[in-house]
Amino acid sequence: MKRTATVERKTRETDIRLHLDLDGQGTSRVDTGIPFFDHMLQLLSAHGFLDLEIRARGDTQIDDHHTVEDLGICFGAALGQALEGKSGIRRYGFSLVPMDEALARIAIDMSNRPFLRYRVDLKSSKAGAFDVGLMREFFRAVVTHAGMTLHVDLLEGEDAHHCAESIFKAFGRALDQATQPEERLNGHPLSTKGTLS
Repeated sequence: MKRTATVERKTRETDIRLHLDLDGQGTSRVDTGIPFFDHMLQLLSAHGFLDLEIRARGDTQIDDHHTVEDLGICFGAALGQALEGKSGIRRYGFSLVPMDEALARIAIDMSNRPFLRYRVDLKSSKAGAFDVGLMREFFRAVVTHAGMTLHVDLLEGEDAHHCAESIFKAFGRALDQATQPEERLNGHPLSTKGTLS
């Protein structure tokens, strides 16, 4: 069964089309109008072994907030659609990824319970022209629309670019683990209740 989804979102602030294939090879074609965030999404795709096609336009003449948040909405919605109720998957994912002096830890539970714990303290709020504080808005939108519990911890790091890279790489790896099919479940959810939520 194909685990793919296409999501389109058009508002007065953004116009986004996103296609996701969870069983891809880590290839991506990403054009969000925000070059640094393109790079982060390409890292997510490559390290999560998911194929990602995104074209987005937003009111970046104001700032990048609406575009980044709406990309999170679309990615989360596509993830939820591709997993169709999340039965038969391993559910949990964990990753610890270094990027030079930076070290990020991600823990995921595909629980249908949206929750974000975001512990990222950066000395600088900018990576180039990009406000790295917007990463929180992206992940908040992802967990809300995917039905995911997500813990993001930056354990070490000084350079904002390195910190962002370690977070997105770790997120990709943990997401790959959590969404992998588990044959021993025979299509059932990994829950003693018999359902996720």
